[in-house]
Amino acid sequence: MSLPAKIFHLLKTGFMPAPARRSRWRAMARRIIKQSEKMKDMSDDELLSAGRKIRWEAKAGVPLATLLPEAYALVRESSRRVLGIQHFEVQIMGAIALFEGHIAEMQTGEGKTLTATMPAFLRALPGQGCHVITVNDYLAKRDAETMGPVHVKLGLTVGKILENMEPDERRRNYAADITYGTSKEMGFDFLRDRLRKGASVDDGPCMRRYVRTTQGSEEPVQRGHYFALIDEADSILIDEARTPLIIGLTKPNDPATVNLFRWSNRATFQLQPREDYVYEPERRSAWLTDTGCRKVVLMSKPSLLSSMDTERIYGQVEKALTAKHAFERDRDYVIVENKIVIVDEGTGRVMDGRKWQDGLHQAIEAKELVPITAATGEAARITVQSFFRQYTNLCGMTGTALPARAELRKTYKLKVTRIPTNRRCIRRGRPYRIFKTQQAKRNAIIEEIRHLIKAGRSILIGTPSVEASEALGEALTTAGIEHLILNARYHEQEAAIVEKAGLPGRVTIATNMAGRGTDILLNDEVRKAGGLHVIATELHSSKRIDRQLIGRSARQGDPGGYQFFLSLEDELLRCREPREVQRKIRTAMADRNGELGRSWLSYFRRVQRFLEKNHRKQRKHLLKQERFRLEQYENMGLDPFLELTES
Repeated sequence: MSLPAKIFHLLKTGFMPAPARRSRWRAMARRIIKQSEKMKDMSDDELLSAGRKIRWEAKAGVPLATLLPEAYALVRESSRRVLGIQHFEVQIMGAIALFEGHIAEMQTGEGKTLTATMPAFLRALPGQGCHVITVNDYLAKRDAETMGPVHVKLGLTVGKILENMEPDERRRNYAADITYGTSKEMGFDFLRDRLRKGASVDDGPCMRRYVRTTQGSEEPVQRGHYFALIDEADSILIDEARTPLIIGLTKPNDPATVNLFRWSNRATFQLQPREDYVYEPERRSAWLTDTGCRKVVLMSKPSLLSSMDTERIYGQVEKALTAKHAFERDRDYVIVENKIVIVDEGTGRVMDGRKWQDGLHQAIEAKELVPITAATGEAARITVQSFFRQYTNLCGMTGTALPARAELRKTYKLKVTRIPTNRRCIRRGRPYRIFKTQQAKRNAIIEEIRHLIKAGRSILIGTPSVEASEALGEALTTAGIEHLILNARYHEQEAAIVEKAGLPGRVTIATNMAGRGTDILLNDEVRKAGGLHVIATELHSSKRIDRQLIGRSARQGDPGGYQFFLSLEDELLRCREPREVQRKIRTAMADRNGELGRSWLSYFRRVQRFLEKNHRKQRKHLLKQERFRLEQYENMGLDPFLELTES
């Protein structure tokens, strides 16, 4: 759009940047719709020829901004023929925002997956590769298979990266014009390419853009980092950014090390809190006091530990204490086939192949009395922040970006712009209800569910962990209420469970995993009865996660509602000192049903803000460390992503 047009939209909106952008995008979207309507008379061959022509123009150096209206019109017409659906005006506005490098905040149910086809097609035209990144393998496969034909009809190739693919298959899929995959798989492929190449003193900062190989080494699977479009951007860029991507270097366990892990777990039962060690819930870490150190030294130990360094023994006992107090089964991890499998805090999904570092994973294995696996060192590592800053062009879309806009702008230089909904949202929230005990809260939830079932509504119940979802499931079973549970144990049945969640009287209990990527389609009877009702059984560690959950209802103009049920025994409060929480419970004055006044909500909000601030500090600290490390390695002429150079 020309400069005079931009000035016109600024004047029109009183020089307010975000409304001016939306006004400009809306005008462009209307022109694109008119242009696509004219393409309805074209044959499929003519549409393919038009797609190839625009690609030649892009490769010849015509700016993509100039090609945008025609490219988007072609994608809209291709979508109409392949999928039977056309992009709405607001979806085209979102697609323009994505091309211009924004995070587009589009409400849940507004068709973000379809929106992504437009910028993905346009950015793929120069032939340098386009990565569309989703939160899990299921969505990557689904989006590639569903949206891929839209691009194929216009002459582009589409690939997908899944967990169990071999290097040759990955290489072929990365060679496609548009590649769908997860941030985890693409990040690890980046690191594996670095390991294939090996560290070299000839590397400069340009190596962070493209991976080259030395003569005779295996070819990399990736061909560069030109453009990435991130679906559920806040989840990937914010929630996952506290955990770096690490390729482990297996260190075989000797008998003495296994003995240390087992003995450290037993030692924790002989130590007294506050006297021998201090546990800090907000940091999820434990420290031995001087008294505790003396007690550990004097404890009887297996003969295999006699040659071990005392500091190492102290460190592992502290890890065992952290495993005992900070990490809970069915909340932070599940046991699958006698193995500890981490559960993602943000999504409730299992994280196959991931391990906690520095002996913590083995401490949890010792605690749960499962076989001790080999400890891992670091062969290569990269933070999520550093990985996505490799891309020349970056953008994303999500339903909950505005609360994190300052961090997204500072860390990734991405602006957040809210895109209006296609239809007015008519979601209705009910007042928060707060209870003294978990049992009183469950009783109230069961009573509310009975009313909703009688009214013909469908109900989605959000829980913060596997443990909480199964405890509530048992309570519903006892009450004679049929339900389905969706958590990390049933992730393979996710699509089938979500598909049925919109039926009349259907009760679905879910962890956060139900809030991402798959629509709950409402039965007509449910729509007439008032739509899907979301019951949130706790506040989560972030307001954004709460918004993701309640955003499951009232999508695309459908009716729907939500309500929060809280208690002073909620998992959210486990980050506070147990004495503080017990004092609150003792002083709380509840009615005969165990319900408290709404003034207690401010306490829960304070704890939630505390956790958000803590997580923000962790991400900031990790980024600061990573920047320092990258600078050090580059100054020494070493590959900044390989850890093999460390002693």
